[in-house]
Amino acid sequence: MSSRRPITVSERSKLDPFVVATGDASPRDQRDLMERPFFSLAKARRIAPILYEAGDVRVEVHAVPEHGMATIWDADVLIWAASQLVEAENLGFKTSRFLRFTPYQLLTSIGRKTGARDYKLLKGAFSRLQATVIRTTIRNGEHWRRHQFSWINEWEERTTRDGRVEGMEFVLPDWFYRGVIDRSLVLTIDPAYFRLTGGIERWLYRVARKHAGRQPKGWLFEIAHLHQKSGSLAKLADFAFDLRRIAARQPLPGYRLLIEREDRRELLRILPADLSTAPVDIPVDSLGTSGVPPIGTSGVAVSGLRECEPQLILWPETKNSARNLESNLESNFCYRPPRLRDQRTRAAAPVSKQSEKHPSLPFGRKPGGKR
Repeated sequence: MSSRRPITVSERSKLDPFVVATGDASPRDQRDLMERPFFSLAKARRIAPILYEAGDVRVEVHAVPEHGMATIWDADVLIWAASQLVEAENLGFKTSRFLRFTPYQLLTSIGRKTGARDYKLLKGAFSRLQATVIRTTIRNGEHWRRHQFSWINEWEERTTRDGRVEGMEFVLPDWFYRGVIDRSLVLTIDPAYFRLTGGIERWLYRVARKHAGRQPKGWLFEIAHLHQKSGSLAKLADFAFDLRRIAARQPLPGYRLLIEREDRRELLRILPADLSTAPVDIPVDSLGTSGVPPIGTSGVAVSGLRECEPQLILWPETKNSARNLESNLESNFCYRPPRLRDQRTRAAAPVSKQSEKHPSLPFGRKPGGKR
């Protein structure tokens, strides 16, 4: 009997590639990733898992020591992939979980440089995305309890003889792909998001975009509840201090932050403001191409979108279709008007009390350690 190990067939051999023709697409984010703790908020390597539970929603994120957990900066790769897939779907092109592209397209679209160091960092992000294991009950079927996957199933780079990277490809998990193809689960985000440098800032913008949207009344969170939703390893006191500093600087594009107190509780109110660098709420323009022949490769479905110019034009001023007027039950939305401490902030109409008490820390864990 032969002792050879069976040959594993690559998943890419079973999928038609979606060839990204240009980086010109409005940035879009997947809602489930915006409101739950799926990523490390620190640049330092994180091995400690994220364990989050609220109601019937459960999220576990596990890392391996070799690579560490995928970070919120690594999530830019998934935002870029979602943006390309939604743009292609809007134009009527066939898409796939198997994406083929150049690293230049990806890096320029998410506001990164394109030097040798940046290509190396991108490959590190791919390794962390593939090594991070997620287990969740979100969007499971009636008779299914938990879904387990990694952010990237497999990836590969194509190089020239002198070692220069000229192309890359990866396969997305079905859970993420289905969450992008479903238009109700995707939101347009401000391109200025990629210029936010802090992990908590980036996470807080995504929470603001998901929950507050462009609602005049905004959204209100108890800071202790936000601490649980973030998955941060920082102590609650340190996390609250970071939020106060962010509120003092007001770095979030399109949103204004107010720290409020109610008895012994500290709250963060998120209000929409006229500070956004790109509109995000009105329906997307009618579909069409820019008058060039379709772009594709031999033997695969057409996937070209627009004519590639010498320098890529990032994110035309398009907007997503509807206000985000609903949210999940663990959002901790408090119906109460903001205090009039800032005359520049639009007043919010009185609304009712907090929808539910914030849940206890998941799985009996106590906050502590480094962020």
